[in-house]
Amino acid sequence: MEILDANVAAEVADKLLEIQAIRLQPEKPFTWASGWKSPIYCDNRLSLSFPKVRTMIKEQLVKSIQHYFPDVEAIAGVATAGIPQGALLANDLDLPFIYVRSKAKGHGMENMIEGKVVPGQKVVVVEDLVSTGGSSLKATQDLLDAGFDVLGMVAIFSYGFDIAAQNFEKAGVKLVCLSHYEAMLPMAVQRKYITGDTLESLSEWRKDPAIWKQ
Repeated sequence: MEILDANVAAEVADKLLEIQAIRLQPEKPFTWASGWKSPIYCDNRLSLSFPKVRTMIKEQLVKSIQHYFPDVEAIAGVATAGIPQGALLANDLDLPFIYVRSKAKGHGMENMIEGKVVPGQKVVVVEDLVSTGGSSLKATQDLLDAGFDVLGMVAIFSYGFDIAAQNFEKAGVKLVCLSHYEAMLPMAVQRKYITGDTLESLSEWRKDPAIWKQ
């Protein structure tokens, strides 16, 4: 995983905390669909309701694409949270936009990919959040199966799991994130959302979320 700028990573994390897109509850953890207990819940869709934060995120994602993927010819959002972010980026970059469903429509054309499918077109995938990378990488594989040339993926935030790094490396997909869990922790302490005493527990969760609080 690449980070464009450490200062940007801190700023993005701080803004996500400020608007409560990131919530921290180490003493009363959330339960994910996987069954994992988690001290953090991240819903970056909230950023869409805050114009200044939305614009800042969009501008930094555009910079990330221009820096890492200058040959991009189209933007692909991952349904559902990657769709609005991807559409914003495609508009700013004056590029075609498509999006990838989690599963094919059960009626009509039964599309997995919505928008113009152009085999060989160089595409960058847009996600809002990366956890283990499973659903994100499924979307990239769907694009590859449709004939697209996937240059890589950009995302707003990553939990920074080792398993995600391994999955992206194995798939050969370059991942660029604006911010991540480690950049968020000091900002949460600074805002007094957590105390220094809870940092160790929060750090342990990222190392092995499957057994944390078991």
